[in-house]
Amino acid sequence: MKTQDTMKTEETQMKLCCSSPMVPGTTLTEKAELLKQWGYEGIAVFQPLDTWDDKTRRELTSLQSRTGVRPVEFVLTDDVYGKAMSPNAALREQCRAMYRESAAVCAEIGAVTEIEFEYGSQNPLPLFEPFQQLNTQQHEEFLAFYREMLDLVAGSEAHILLEPINRYESRYLNQVADNIRIIDDVAHPNAGLLPDLFHMSIEEADPAQALRDAGDRTVHVHLGDSNRLLPGHGHLNWPEIFAALRDVGYDGYLNLECSTMGDASTTLPATANYLRKLVEA
Repeated sequence: MKTQDTMKTEETQMKLCCSSPMVPGTTLTEKAELLKQWGYEGIAVFQPLDTWDDKTRRELTSLQSRTGVRPVEFVLTDDVYGKAMSPNAALREQCRAMYRESAAVCAEIGAVTEIEFEYGSQNPLPLFEPFQQLNTQQHEEFLAFYREMLDLVAGSEAHILLEPINRYESRYLNQVADNIRIIDDVAHPNAGLLPDLFHMSIEEADPAQALRDAGDRTVHVHLGDSNRLLPGHGHLNWPEIFAALRDVGYDGYLNLECSTMGDASTTLPATANYLRKLVEA
């Protein structure tokens, strides 16, 4: 039997999550059931827009009650993803409509989703001009869009998060500090930060310190090592990263968003054991 102290510790500990494309299975239910067996409490659902329908929505909204695995992140994906601020009005509206649908789902199930100023391979590559900043007009227009998204989930447990993206996939908002400024400017209870350790390994001189600087703005975390393999297979210092998360009192979900490195039935349970030791250190 669990004691009250044990139950309280479990409630305040970081919890493990995995992205749906990394898990074998043809349905969300199959994926969630495997994750439960492998030691994960949550699933981040990245759902292709062309497969999103009422049947899948019902499966998603009942997933936790049927499997015990909570859907904690929901993102619709499509070629228009990352085009919310595009100068092409048609692309911009298609992307925003998809983001609004993701936000509505998150408001219903209490999950997080994310938006970016832009997302996609950069051409030309910004080899010698890192950390480009939004101009005043871009800043104000992105704030207005962010507030519009936040209003969709106001009053719910959902969050609309900003994820710092590395310079090769976005010209702007590459570092944690860039995104903190936006989050502080909107000053909304449903806003927050989604630090991704793979992107941070490229853009942050000290990822652990950047997490401490973010403090309680961090609502959700993506895990991937410096080579976008599973944690422990690159050169990130994971004990330091977990110490930083503990220092700021983070007790949310840690979502794997990286390569499974082969047979998921072997690598994902092993990674859960590795992460659990870091959580409990």
